[in-house]
Amino acid sequence: MITLTLLAVAQNVADTLSGANPVLTPVASGEPEMNLFDMACKGGWIMIVLALMSVIAIYVFFEREVAIRKASKEDPLFMERIRDYIKSGEVKSAINYCRLANTPSSRMIEKGITRMGRPTSDVQATLENSGNMEVAKLENGLSVIATISSGAPMLGFLGTVLGMVRAFWNMANAGNNIDITLLSSGIYEAMITTVGGLIVGIIAMFAYNHLVNRVDKVVGQMEARTMAFMDLLNESNEK
Repeated sequence: MITLTLLAVAQNVADTLSGANPVLTPVASGEPEMNLFDMACKGGWIMIVLALMSVIAIYVFFEREVAIRKASKEDPLFMERIRDYIKSGEVKSAINYCRLANTPSSRMIEKGITRMGRPTSDVQATLENSGNMEVAKLENGLSVIATISSGAPMLGFLGTVLGMVRAFWNMANAGNNIDITLLSSGIYEAMITTVGGLIVGIIAMFAYNHLVNRVDKVVGQMEARTMAFMDLLNESNEK
């Protein structure tokens, strides 16, 4: 029995190879794949606005990242050298050293050094005002990223609403020739703007929080420098 079965299988293989009994293998038709670029193009003009917003957010992020990274790099012995200059009476050397460092903290301390000899309250007020100005410079552009992080999802939702209105408008004008694909295609095209808006908004939100955290660290350094400088002034006044 087994021998007859093997012979039958061998005969079928031979017939297939010889072309006597060709076997046609059906070609499976592949399902349409989602192309992100094509989907973005179907989002309309709102996707163009979202793309511009993403470019602006990325530019501001990297520009601020470089500026804040540069501001956070300071000599750990900065205040020690300032203390040595002031105690030895070399005020001009201390000012030149601050200008050479060229960081937010050094510029703030430079303002304080130029006010030495005045009442302590005046020096402290000068340091606070100078520090606020330096922090404002560091935060320049962060409001743009914050606006994009909150505005992009809303803009994407607006595009979805407009797309839904257009889809139902097309169905209303179709009369009796209503096709389910007419509604489904309109809905998925409308949802594209929401997806785009959420992507841009989420990326901008993380970028904003990262930059705010970096600025807070620089502010902490500036506060530490301010306290060290005020202690130095108090030591000088006591003498």
